[in-house]
This record gives sequence, structure tokens and C-alpha cells, in this order.
Amino acid sequence: MCAALLRPLLLILVLVLGGRFCLGDRPLLVFLIDGFRFDYMDELSGLPGFRELVETGVKVDYVTPEFPSLSYPNYYSLMTGRSCDIHQMTGNYMWDEVTMKEFLIGTNLDSRLPLWWDGSEPIWVTMQKKGKNVAMYYWPGCEVEILGVRPSFCEEYVYNPSLKNLTDSIEDALDNLETGKAEMAAIYYEKIDVEGHHFGPDSHQIKTAVRELDTALQMLNKKIKEKDLGDKLNVMLFSDHGMTAIQWMERVIELDQHINMSDIVKMMDRGVVVSLWPKHNKEQEVLTALSGVPNMRVYDRQNIPERFHYKGGKFVPPLTLVAEPGWFITENKATLPYWNNGTGTSGWQKGWHGYDNTFNDMKAFFLATGPDFKKGLQAGPIRAVDIYNLMCSTAGVVPLPNNGSWARVECLLSGAGPLPRPLLWSLLTTLLLALLLVSRYI
Repeated sequence: MCAALLRPLLLILVLVLGGRFCLGDRPLLVFLIDGFRFDYMDELSGLPGFRELVETGVKVDYVTPEFPSLSYPNYYSLMTGRSCDIHQMTGNYMWDEVTMKEFLIGTNLDSRLPLWWDGSEPIWVTMQKKGKNVAMYYWPGCEVEILGVRPSFCEEYVYNPSLKNLTDSIEDALDNLETGKAEMAAIYYEKIDVEGHHFGPDSHQIKTAVRELDTALQMLNKKIKEKDLGDKLNVMLFSDHGMTAIQWMERVIELDQHINMSDIVKMMDRGVVVSLWPKHNKEQEVLTALSGVPNMRVYDRQNIPERFHYKGGKFVPPLTLVAEPGWFITENKATLPYWNNGTGTSGWQKGWHGYDNTFNDMKAFFLATGPDFKKGLQAGPIRAVDIYNLMCSTAGVVPLPNNGSWARVECLLSGAGPLPRPLLWSLLTTLLLALLLVSRYI
């Protein structure tokens, strides 16, 4: 009887050690397309580049971003698998009350300080530690030394990289991956987000920007074929959040109409999620005054909803203001973030993001293709934190503890796809222990 039990265990062990369940170790190319809402590619008939990627790979219905549905919090959630209260990147604009340092959407020198970045380890740092080179192009944060590590190559972020910047990056990344100079390459593209802010998510400018991006993806598909990388290279494309339309001046909440701004020691950001540090003896007064303002929620730290996975962040202020969809919070209308629209006058913004991450317009996209992914699969929704496990699994690194769900993404992988290494080692350990126990009675 014991021998009969031993035989299937030995068979499973042989399959595991023989590679049937293996950790992927192929080159990986990832694209972060800022502000690309999940439905921007619904009409695939006019987007041959996207269409080919979808037909040869996997696509999910949508990706739910982390709260707040802003760029930097989700840049880091995507690459660490951690929610914002763990990785500590809780906004595009942050203030550290202890050091008095500011994080200003990555544009100031203090934004490179370790205190903002060392809360969690992004995948590129893990790969570098394992001797796997990473090349990054315009990726926010690649210029920063995180936990003492930088990527092998970093083309530093510039505002709104051009289409030529994108295509040049694709060519360079493919060359590095093909020659083995890099095991992972990561490319950031911002124009979709910029056009969405300036003209709105339903504008013809967005449609034009998406078609321009599609031409770059057509080039990507062509180059992959020319280099015979189709069965060697995994490619993932995803965004950090979506976009919704806003109506200036009709939906602006002016804080100075409700509170005395001299009672505020520090205010960070304007828009959807605003951080306030009132004077210590004024916090309750400010909270009471703002609690009655329509189209906006105000939370003290203890009462921030648990589902936001936000209130534990060390840069979260005493009071957090969250606008209802379509509304915009600022000190007053004079401080609205206008933009130079080329006409000699300041333009109104027509789109924004940052709202409750369950709001439909905030949802992002994900698609992937390559030897480790199924072909032609349309799958259910996932979360931003789930993508990290897929990247680790296909790139051949052990995922660090994270908030993602393997159950939501394992269906995307092909039958010969990789098993996450923690599960692999757990399986091996269990089998070996079982063998030892059974062998004692044979």
C-alpha cells in the first residue's frame, strides 16, 4: 500500500523537476501607457497594431487601479504588487511632515530622495539584484537609486515623450533583449494621458493619439517577426488609470469659500484627492466645515475606507478630501491648473483622474502576448497589483510578498506556462516531506 502511494508522488516529482512546471526565464518587454482607459481600443478594426497583439495573446476586460487612481501611486503598485499604504507612494504630490520635504510629481530634486521610494522593492530592482539587466526608457523613477540599486540603463523621464522617442525606444529595447544585454526592458509613453487631460477622453485628439500609438505597435509587431522573437519574447502592455470628462467652471469646489485657508499649514495637490494639514488646534473645525460641502467627501485618517488600502501610508495627511466623479477641488478658481493651448490664452482641462478606483472611467487596460501566454483569450477583470506576479513569473524572478492575486491571472498563461516559484518550492517541499514519511514505512 505504501509503495502504491509512493509511485504517484514520484511521478509528480519527476514532472516538476523535469520542467513541466517551471519558472519562466524569457526576455520581457513591458509598456506603461499612461492614462489609457480600458475602452480606448474597443474598435480594434481601425487599430491593426493592437488587433494583432490581442489576436495573438490575452486581453482582460479591465484593470482596477489602486486608490487614488493617480499616476505615481499606480506606477509603483504595478511594479511592486503592493497597495499604496504599503509602498507609501500615496500621491503625485506628497509632503513629509518630519523632514518638511516635498514630492512634486517627480519634477523636483527632493522627489528622488529614498524616503519616497524605499517603501517597497520594484521588479527592476529585484532583477538587478539577481544579475538580470533591465533597460528603462522614460520610465518615472528609473533615475532614482532605490534600495541602493539602479537599472542597468535609464533614459530619464521627460515630459510627454514624442512618438519618435517611443519608436526609437522600441528599437533599442528589442536590440538589447535580442542580444542579451538586457533581460527586461520597460518603456513609458505619456501622450494618451496628456491629450486626455487637455481635450477629454471622448475627443478626436484622443482618437488620433491612440491611432498614432497603434502605428508604433505595428512597428513593434513587424520588428518582432524580423528578429524571430515571436516564440522567445513576452510583451505586456498596461496603463495606470483611465480618464473621465470634467466641466470647468461648473464643477469646481473652492475651499476658500468654506474654510479660512490661514488655518491650513500645508495643502498638497488640486483635483480629485487633496491633502490638508490643518493647524493642530483647527483640525476639528476644518473637518466640521468641510463635511457639509456637497460633491466631496472629507476623511480624517482613521475614517478613510479600508477598501482604499490608503490610510496606513506614512505621508497620508490628517484630512483627505475626495471629489465625486466629475468634480474638481482647488483653493479657488484662480489656482486651477490651466495649460498653454497654443492660442496665447490659457486652456481649460477637459479630463481628469484620481477618483474612487471603482468608478468605471478610472479603469485601465492590460494585454500581453508571447510564448508564456495563451492566444486569443479575453479574460475577466484584474487589479493593478496582480500584474506584478505575471511579470515576475515570466521574467524568472521570485515575487516578493505582495497584494496581488495569482488566482486572477494564472488563467492568462499558456499550458506550458510558468508556476510561481513560491508555489513551486512549496510543492517540492511538500512532495519531499511526503516521500520521507512514506519511505519510513516501506
